[in-house]
Amino acid sequence: MKTRVPPVLSVLRPLAVLSVLLVMSGCTVYQSVGKSVGSFLHPVSGPDFVHIDNDSWDRRNALLYFYRTDSQWAADEIEAPSVYIDDKHYFNIRNDSYTWLEVSPGERRITMRRPLLGLEGLNSFSLSLIADATLKVEPGRIYYLRYNELSEPAQRHPDLDPDDPLAQGDLQLVTRDYAMQAEEIVSTRFLNSDLLAPNHAATSIVEVNEDLDYERRLVMLEEERELEVERLKEEGRYESASWFWPFGGGPTVPLEADRKIDRLEREYAELKRKRREAAESGGGWWIF
Repeated sequence: MKTRVPPVLSVLRPLAVLSVLLVMSGCTVYQSVGKSVGSFLHPVSGPDFVHIDNDSWDRRNALLYFYRTDSQWAADEIEAPSVYIDDKHYFNIRNDSYTWLEVSPGERRITMRRPLLGLEGLNSFSLSLIADATLKVEPGRIYYLRYNELSEPAQRHPDLDPDDPLAQGDLQLVTRDYAMQAEEIVSTRFLNSDLLAPNHAATSIVEVNEDLDYERRLVMLEEERELEVERLKEEGRYESASWFWPFGGGPTVPLEADRKIDRLEREYAELKRKRREAAESGGGWWIF
């Protein structure tokens, strides 16, 4: 007797294989296969909203709350949209839910994509891009991000320019006072992680942010170095390598970009040293 494979699984299996093949080929695949189930199939069942304790996060960082208000449209949803921070997937936000992330200060890119059987895009192409915005977060501050595809908040955030992506559209930054109104974040339930809809939220992603910031800064400085070398060549302050010794030559003056790169690498090495010390001493806290 043959075991019949459910239709959904028969579709997801080849899609998952395709995603793996694309990743191996070097393409950036945006997908939430196995994580995108919507409220129609899996309503949120976590506890009612409550702020996390102040001593549960480091005030040198920032806290982002994401919430989605209740609507019949969202309740009937088969697949829930994905939320990315700095191009990394963390959760799919279902109807009438909230969650949070502790992030490193600086510019954090927030992206939302709507999946189709878990697949969302390839490289710069997105099947359905809901939001793509940059939020500059400051140490010790708490931010509230509201998602609703049917209605916008009645009040704009006073700190945002009207043309800011987070001041318009389905995902908007709102003030604490607005978020704490009835029928807003206070009426939502925690977006718990389970087998049907796993997620990687409700935790600190500071180290991931710091590593990514280092990598981005290093790339920018390497590009800056190339431009600086070209400028020195034009100014005649660059010696070409001899034909008999190809490893010689170079700028006749110290490069400013090299000084910045050296400083960046020393700061990053110090950051990793502090991480190791904290891990060895058993410091920090973990949700999972």
